Amino acid sequence: MIKKSEVLANKLGLTFNQPQLFKMALTHRSAGAKNNERLEYLGDSILGFVIAESLYRQFPGAGEGVLSRLRASLVNQTSLAELAREHHIGDYLILGSGELKSGGFRRDSILSDAMEAMMGALLLDQGVDSCREWILSLFTRKFAEIKLDSWNKDPKTRLQELMQARKKELPVYELLSMSGADHAQTFEVKCSVPITIETTIGVGISRKKAEQAAAESMLIHLEDQD
Repeated sequence: MIKKSEVLANKLGLTFNQPQLFKMALTHRSAGAKNNERLEYLGDSILGFVIAESLYRQFPGAGEGVLSRLRASLVNQTSLAELAREHHIGDYLILGSGELKSGGFRRDSILSDAMEAMMGALLLDQGVDSCREWILSLFTRKFAEIKLDSWNKDPKTRLQELMQARKKELPVYELLSMSGADHAQTFEVKCSVPITIETTIGVGISRKKAEQAAAESMLIHLEDQD
């Protein structure tokens, strides 16, 4: 009888020398001590590297900030869960009875962890090159959809457009302090948005620069929440 993990591997075009690694990658900690947590750690590392390297090569004119934001938009829980659903990974997860009853196979956190664990398993089984090739094949569509122009916009503009896209009120910037001599002033600004209770602080040599820094911090915070 063919195991579920082998069926999934075949669907994904993967052949494992050590099929037990792939089965472990699909096993949530609720199902026992031999689970995918360590493989997830490994997969997270190789995924970040592969995406960073690919973005570096694809966008030679992009600065560090743009590349970091692009990577964060691709390597996050929501993005990975989306990929997992495209390939029906939830149907093959090995979960404990509690997670099964609560619908764990639909949860973003469990799906994204499994995706990273699968990458970790492939890395151990076949090495970096095979793992890189499979990761890039998974992200082909997402890379094709990247429009660099929107990522080159300043942080305040991007944050404002994000709020407008979600039909929310615009960000609010509050001047907290202004210190220093006239020729060397330092401004501190607080940014708040309606979709999170967290606020961010920006510091700059002008109020405008402080607001941009606060907006940048808010965008990073919102990306981490996804």
